[in-house]
Amino acid sequence: MANVTKWVIDPMHSEVQFKVKHLVISTVTGFFKSFEGTVETENDDFSDAKINFSLDINSIDTTQTHRDEHLKGPEFFNAEQYPHIKFASTSFTKTGDDEFELKGDLTVKDVTKPVVLNVEYGGSATDFYGNTKAGFEITGKINRKEFGLTWDGVTEAGAIVVGEDIKLHINIQLAKQA
Repeated sequence: MANVTKWVIDPMHSEVQFKVKHLVISTVTGFFKSFEGTVETENDDFSDAKINFSLDINSIDTTQTHRDEHLKGPEFFNAEQYPHIKFASTSFTKTGDDEFELKGDLTVKDVTKPVVLNVEYGGSATDFYGNTKAGFEITGKINRKEFGLTWDGVTEAGAIVVGEDIKLHINIQLAKQA
């Protein structure tokens, strides 16, 4: 059997950010402050890595408490019933020198759908304490309505309040496990 290396996300040096259009004219940015994930690799270049990731809905932060509560509520994520967004990779394929295509199943609420994300490998380094770290930047776009996030607000003038496309921008630092 091949040697499997396990990595875990270092939350102190990682961030999960999303952007969505508001009134179709401006962008609202938000973060998830609490998340966890693991990566298992058999190859030094991370090709064919197996990735599992989970976000805590209750950690959502758009800098507006009222909006955050609305997002956690039944009209959007329904955090009480579905407290996590989950991702499990199905493939991690090298497409360039430091570029990968990450495919996997994303579960939001009770809907699981395949997604494709772009990954840029930032390299690896050893920190002050002798720990091996690896950095990745992950970007992609999903349609919120495909995952059951169907709430639509329309202003009196007929403008759509929330866009359908959610842009994802995730920076991850992994710590190699002994």
